[in-house]
Amino acid sequence: MKLIDMQVKDYLDILASDAPAPGGGSAAALCGAQGIGLTTMVAGQTVSKKRYEAEWPIAQKVIDEGKGLYEALTAQVDKDTDAYNLVAAAFKMPKETDEEKAARRNEIAKATLVATEVPFETLRLAVRSLELADTLLGHYNTNCASDLGVAVLNLYTCIHGAWLNVLINLGGVKDEERAKFFDEEGKKLVAHADELAMRIESTTTADIMG
Repeated sequence: MKLIDMQVKDYLDILASDAPAPGGGSAAALCGAQGIGLTTMVAGQTVSKKRYEAEWPIAQKVIDEGKGLYEALTAQVDKDTDAYNLVAAAFKMPKETDEEKAARRNEIAKATLVATEVPFETLRLAVRSLELADTLLGHYNTNCASDLGVAVLNLYTCIHGAWLNVLINLGGVKDEERAKFFDEEGKKLVAHADELAMRIESTTTADIMG
């Protein structure tokens, strides 16, 4: 059974066990799914209220794009654990002969690249989700200000969690061009996300305080 299809308690029990996976990468992706899910909920609570009719076009755009981001981030929960399993399987390959050692090194390199690509994609998806949340500022049902704030905190956790999972695998990426891309682009995405998260959190807090 896929992790994302489990009962919440069953998933949490596995997460809390001594099993190495699901781990931080899957948990980060789940935070991202919660974040964009809450964002689309806020947008939905905006388009459902006549009072906010002027904001409907912006809110509807968030709903339309947010659905795809939600599906993608939920898929990342299992993709991250699958990537870990690839790495674990590669390290268990035999290494008695030179041929076996070479094959093992090759599989480890390929698996490590996947294990870097997956959280990087989680990072990218979460940053785009944060950008969508940002478009709602000044254009949403402010009764949902705390929900939008929690959405942003979930996305922020996802982004930094995914980045940690990129970094822990980055040293094992043998393709120097790809490693450079992950490093440089990842830093840009995280810096951009930090700015967005700070702005959204301060704005939603102000909306709550009136």
